[in-house]
Formats: sequence, structure tokens, C-alpha cells
Amino acid sequence: MDYDDDSRRNDDEGGRGGSSSRRFFAPPPRTCNCKDIDYKNAERLKRFLHENGKIRPRRQTGLCAKCQRKLSREIKRARHLAFIPFVGEFSH
Repeated sequence: MDYDDDSRRNDDEGGRGGSSSRRFFAPPPRTCNCKDIDYKNAERLKRFLHENGKIRPRRQTGLCAKCQRKLSREIKRARHLAFIPFVGEFSH
């Protein structure tokens, strides 16, 4: 079957093409470690936060879905009790 050049989909437009401008983040090995996640352990929870205070996504943390939900809940608890800040560190 012969296609026109116009009818072909251009791989450079749209889709999930690999962009060289994105920073590569090597995820830790997938290990389900829900026992270590606790709102009182602020130093451990800070590992799962970006510099601006956002919770890292599951593909970066390497946790299973259940553990990621628990992590999110424990981070929110720790924020509410002022163990960790709501926003990241400011450098003025």
C-alpha cells in the first residue's frame, strides 16, 4: 500500500517521543516497604518530596500503589503536625 507523504504521521509531532531536554531520574528498585513509612520519621519522608515540596510520583518513588497512597497520607499528616513544611526551601 502506497501512502502520500502528507498522510503519514510525523513522529516528531505529538505522542510520547523521547525528548533530550528532559532530565533522567533513575527510580529506586521496586520494593514494597510500607512498614518504614511513618509520619514521625520526617527525614525519611523528605526523600519522597521534590525541592518545591511536591510529593514525587509513583514512577519515581518505586513504591506499589498501596504504599504510594500510604506515603501520601503520612506526608499530609506530617505536614499538618508541622514535622515537614508544606512548601520547599526558599533561597532568597
